[in-house]
Amino acid sequence: MTETALEKERALVVGVNLNQDIHFEESIEELKNLAIACNIEPVGEVVQNLKRFHPAHYVGTGKIDEIRDFIDREEIDVLIVEDELTPSQIRNMEKLLNIEILDRTRLILDIFASRAQTKEAKMQVEIARLRYALPRLRSTNQNFGHQRGGAGTTNRGAGETKQELKRRKVEDKIVELEQELKNISLNRQIRRKKRANSGAPIVALVGYTNAGKSTIMNAMVSRFMQTEEKLVFEKDMLFATLNTSVRQIKFADGKSILLSDTVGFINKLPHHLVKAFRSTLEEVLEADLLLHVIDVSNPNHEKHIQVTKETLSYIEADHLPQIFVYNKIDRPHEISVTTEEKFVKLSAKKEMGFKDLIDLISKELFSDYQTCQLLIPFDQGQIIAYLKNKGLIQGMSYEETGTLVNATLSEIDYEKYQSYIKANGYITSPNDI
Repeated sequence: MTETALEKERALVVGVNLNQDIHFEESIEELKNLAIACNIEPVGEVVQNLKRFHPAHYVGTGKIDEIRDFIDREEIDVLIVEDELTPSQIRNMEKLLNIEILDRTRLILDIFASRAQTKEAKMQVEIARLRYALPRLRSTNQNFGHQRGGAGTTNRGAGETKQELKRRKVEDKIVELEQELKNISLNRQIRRKKRANSGAPIVALVGYTNAGKSTIMNAMVSRFMQTEEKLVFEKDMLFATLNTSVRQIKFADGKSILLSDTVGFINKLPHHLVKAFRSTLEEVLEADLLLHVIDVSNPNHEKHIQVTKETLSYIEADHLPQIFVYNKIDRPHEISVTTEEKFVKLSAKKEMGFKDLIDLISKELFSDYQTCQLLIPFDQGQIIAYLKNKGLIQGMSYEETGTLVNATLSEIDYEKYQSYIKANGYITSPNDI
């Protein structure tokens, strides 16, 4: 066994299967992978079928004895629980088993804390961790329950407990961090406004964690930008991406999109995290099109689709148009797509199927583009530069009063430059080009 393996904490995974949930085994395996992502080694599991969680200690009394025996026999360091526990359940289990308890929410929060890179992501994770900790604050000293009195506490009436002071300190920290995030969010909104003014539609990659969103982003960057400087971090692990990355992708026909890579979703994603990452997920809310990425090599991908849809509904983004991107078709697994939605099948790793994806994106986003002639005065050269930069010009010639341009414009640009459209020119649909 390597030195690294020896340093890992040994964990027992505990879960309650409520009402014979058919996705329970997958959820337990996912919990083990979350533990591994936290450098914890799962060495066993104890599960129980119940109709409801035990209100005092999550599992039944008999299972507590079984868990205690396993802990002693296998020298377990930490207990990892499938569901989010109440503060009292954590206290009771720790008292009965004399071991550290990590529930699913705490585990996910710890992963996010270790992976966050930007200042904004770190602040968002810290807010989520504080909100999780707030109802779980408890005294570590019996004197913490006593009232504070004496000099300097007159205005506090009967005084405050140390527990209340701890809570107030955490609440104040949350308020402070949220205010800082508001300032960052304002700057983000300014950047988004500038991108919106560019006229390029926004396409957001969404989906279950580790479905391949970052790999698709990098394949698009490599295909159209031909530079490694703009590649985003990708790795075959849960929550490899926590920060939103945006890249401008210019297709071969000159049309551009802004492609956004976002944090992945997961079953039982802590609501603290969804709330904390709201500003980041605003990138999704402002998208013109969502690419819902699905790992079809995962036998439970239909459940992942459901989780993603539920999360999009929670952040009120479920109304946006979607293309379902069935990824990892190169892996050996029976693939059956039973959906009437718009979809493509591809392999991001093998760069298979991208032509179909690009064609479908273009059809969704550029169907309203119109081809027209514009007569641009010579003193409005910035308009020519703008149209050239966006790759919208098909031809130019010079007349006495200005530059005659053949261009294909989006609805926004068409309205914006309405006054320059040549009166005797032409307007056709893209199908006539």
